[in-house]
Amino acid sequence: MPGWIDRLLGRESKSGVPRALYELARNTAVNRIVRDVQGLVRTGYERNAIVHRCVRLIAEAAASRTLASPGPAAQLLAGPNPDQSGPEFWESFYGHLILAGNAYVELSTLEGHPREMYVLRPDRVRAVPGVRGWPQLYEYRAGEHKRVFERDPVTQRSALFHMRLFSPADDAYGYSPLQAAAAALDLHNAGGRWAKSLLDNAARPSGALVVDNADGRLSVEQYERLKSELGETHSGPENAGRPMLLEGGLDWKPMSLTPADMDFVQARREAAREIALALGVPPLLLGLPGDNTYANYVEANQAFWSQTIDPLVDKTAAALTVWLRPWLGRATQVTAAHRGGGDDG
Repeated sequence: MPGWIDRLLGRESKSGVPRALYELARNTAVNRIVRDVQGLVRTGYERNAIVHRCVRLIAEAAASRTLASPGPAAQLLAGPNPDQSGPEFWESFYGHLILAGNAYVELSTLEGHPREMYVLRPDRVRAVPGVRGWPQLYEYRAGEHKRVFERDPVTQRSALFHMRLFSPADDAYGYSPLQAAAAALDLHNAGGRWAKSLLDNAARPSGALVVDNADGRLSVEQYERLKSELGETHSGPENAGRPMLLEGGLDWKPMSLTPADMDFVQARREAAREIALALGVPPLLLGLPGDNTYANYVEANQAFWSQTIDPLVDKTAAALTVWLRPWLGRATQVTAAHRGGGDDG
């Protein structure tokens, strides 16, 4: 492996990857993708209840559909590695796919035979483009540890499985559904912070400052100081409702609507519905009121399976078939078992 890296970092590697393209991938688009993944995980899955529930619904439901294959692939799919059961493994796989738009699996082999599979974090994987712009190889970094995965040009075997969601503007990486719902996600999170800040500050509404002195005006110095104070300590969701110390004939006149009148709750519900729409989860399954798209919960659940889960799992099975055939033979065929429990899941 060190010799291979030395060739890669030379003028041009044996695999046909120029150093300029390699450096470009490391320093531009790759860094953007890593930042996007980490930001989506922090602001979405870790801090937003709607995103968290949607991702869990999709990942757990998809992982419940068993992937099967006759022959040596059966055990690999059912028990990918000693530390994870099949459902645990595939839940992690689908969770990364929905959040990042990309999911990676490393294949561990013994004497050329597949033995174990491990899910890799998308933010640790870098795609290095070839001379035609398509990914030529992948680099995985975890701290100081680094591994490079490249497809064998003769056998077409690759120890790395990369599945991505459709992205019309990127040849190497998939597009996360959360990026399409970024505005709704920001609105939902900001609405929550705003409401909490109002409560933290005794829920006092904003208003207007009225000058009550002889000439009804402030001096230039007083005006600039007041303007600066308003901008720095009384603006933004973190300072919502913070009380103000008045002096010099200033009087406070409440004039804004209450949070209930401003309908923060309804605005957040609409943002939540948009997030659920982007992720493919019927809002009714999340307990969001006011959704009349489906007649009942059973109908919404059927739509969730037929429009979101089934296509996702079938796509995964087809992609795994293509990936495993060079390892296990042309007869390898991965299929997704039908879910049990009838039409209502």
